[in-house]
Parts: sequence; C-alpha cells; structure tokens
Amino acid sequence: MMTERKIIHVDMDAFYASVEQRDNPELRGKTIAVGHAEERGVVAAASYEARRFGVRSAMPSLKAKKMCPQLIFIPGRMEVYKSVSRQIHEIFHEYTDIIEPISLDEAFLDVTENKPGLLLAVDIAKEIKQKIRERLNLVASAGVSYNKFLAKIASDYRKPDGLCTIHPDQALGFIARLPIESFWGVGPVTAKKMHALGIHNGEQLRGCSLAMLTREFGKVGSIYYDFARGIDLRPVEAVRIRKSIGCEHTLEKDINQRSSVIIELYHAAVELVNRLARKDFRGNTLTLKIKFHDFTQITRSITQSKELLTLDVILPLAKQLLAEVDYEHHPIRLIGLSVSNPREENDEKGVWEQLSFEFSDWEGDSSARWY
Repeated sequence: MMTERKIIHVDMDAFYASVEQRDNPELRGKTIAVGHAEERGVVAAASYEARRFGVRSAMPSLKAKKMCPQLIFIPGRMEVYKSVSRQIHEIFHEYTDIIEPISLDEAFLDVTENKPGLLLAVDIAKEIKQKIRERLNLVASAGVSYNKFLAKIASDYRKPDGLCTIHPDQALGFIARLPIESFWGVGPVTAKKMHALGIHNGEQLRGCSLAMLTREFGKVGSIYYDFARGIDLRPVEAVRIRKSIGCEHTLEKDINQRSSVIIELYHAAVELVNRLARKDFRGNTLTLKIKFHDFTQITRSITQSKELLTLDVILPLAKQLLAEVDYEHHPIRLIGLSVSNPREENDEKGVWEQLSFEFSDWEGDSSARWY
C-alpha cells in the first residue's frame, strides 16, 4: 500500500511589509505598502494594518492611497528580502531537502520522510513556524495535507500566523464547503464563469462531469475535476524547470498611437533577446501580453518550428501578434513578451531561480493528529 504523502505549504505573512516593520520599529502597527506612490506605481506588498482598508498587492498605488489616505509607501529592498528568504530555506533544510520554492515567501515541503524522523507533519510545521519567529522575528502560516492543492488551501485558511491540517478523511467535506474562488487556478474571470454555470463551491464543482468541465474550461477542466475530489498527484519538485523567459514594461503613460507602441514593443523585444542569451534559453513559442488602461489584459501567442533567439526573428513575430490587438480605442498600459516551449534537450539548462514577485475546525487535534 502506498504511503500517504505529507506535504507542508509555508507562506510568509505580508513578507516584504513584515520585513520592513521588523527592521524599522517606527513602522510597526502602521499602514504601510512596499512600492512606489507615484501615478504609475503598484503595491508590491501591504501590511495587515493596510489590508484592513482593502489595500492589496498588485493594486495601483493611487487606488491604494484613496482607500487608505494614511498609507505609508516604503521602497522595496529586494536584496534584503532575498537574504531573509535564504535564511528561511535554511530552516526548511533542517527537516527536508525536498523543497519546491514558489516565490521568495512561500514553498512546498515534502516531509513524508524527514531528517528528525518526526511522525506528524503538523509537528514539523509548528517547529518551522516557531523557528522563523524566534530566529528571524517574522510570522509564517502553514498548511498540512496529503497533496499540494490542499496544503496550499490550508495555509491560506487561518492567516495570519495560521496552522491548519486537512486530514485525508476530512478532505472531501472541507472541499465541499470551499468557495470556488479559493480553488487554485480560479481567478476573477474563471470564478465569474463558474458562477454563471451555477458553480459556487466545491460541492457544486464535484457535481460537474469531466466532459462538461473540459468543454467549458479546456484542459484545465480536468484539473478542477480532480481538485474537487481531493486529487492532486503533482510531486514536490526540489528543482523546477524553467519553462519560459520574459519581460514586461509598464509604460510611463498609456499609449495608443502605433508609432509609440512599436517603439515600446522594440524595447521589450531587445530586452527579451538579451535575457534569452544570458540564460541560454531556447524556445519555440512567443507570447505577447498587453495590459490596457483599465487593467484588463490579453495574451496572444505564436509557435514556430525554429528556435526564437534573435531580434530579427522575434520582432517581426511580435509585430504580427500586435496586429491582432485593438489598441486604438484601448490605450496600452503594459507590454510584455516571453518565449516558452523549450526543447527537451535544453531542459537541464533551465534550473529554477527565486523570483521577486505573493469549514470546520480541523487544526492540530482529534483525527487531524494523524498528520
């Protein structure tokens, strides 16, 4: 009989903002946002004091300031955050080397077999949280379950400073009551479509057939079908293969004149080519991302038989994709380009790098102690 996996998802609470408050006592208890306050600025992270006013990461700075007039903007210190992230991972490695980083502030850990030989994953999660607090003076939330989907859901369940365990025997009941917006991969657009189909929670999602979900949502429909049944067979991958290289440019002002758009597209293409060369990345699919003035966005992709490496190949394809975009009446705020779909023989060159980007009471006792 196969041993049930024991997976922990650790997520630092308001990571960037918490580091700033830790390092500057005058900011503690204050409504702060890491980012820039200028017109084109975006909130990178918000303290929990600011979140009570509705301020969230990725929110335009001007909107955040309107929601919270007393908001204090702090410039980000990425090298500091990376250094703290390395310290957090040193703690993880005291328990397992099977660690899959998702970003600087969160990771999955497979502790089915762990270095201290602890039986219960929830005990490991408690120790990790305690060591992060004692050594780094920061707070983390953790989720424990038998797969990545449920461990991630559990870590979000009791934030901040949360610890939640989802036992296999209780998973289906937990999922049944889970709002559809909480499912991994369900963003605002997908949630709206789900609601239109009468799907508001996990129980209603579980009532949908595989054929119906794949018809409505394509290949990702099969993932929703499995998640609704507590199924997620993805392993915790200690090394993640880089699947794409890209860059994005947020413009100083919205543009809709063709000449201006082409110039910005050229600059993005030049940067992309430089990044491809630095990483020795080879792919066959080019994707154009456009974010409009109202923050709606679209992507357009094209796949070629040849590798996309040079400006004289990439720029004409980017212009071809741009021709499909109506920006005359929808000014552009952001332009992004990426190359993906690497060849198999290049997979070993794409090792993961850390990126700077974010029911019932079942925790810790009764039958949940199985974990």
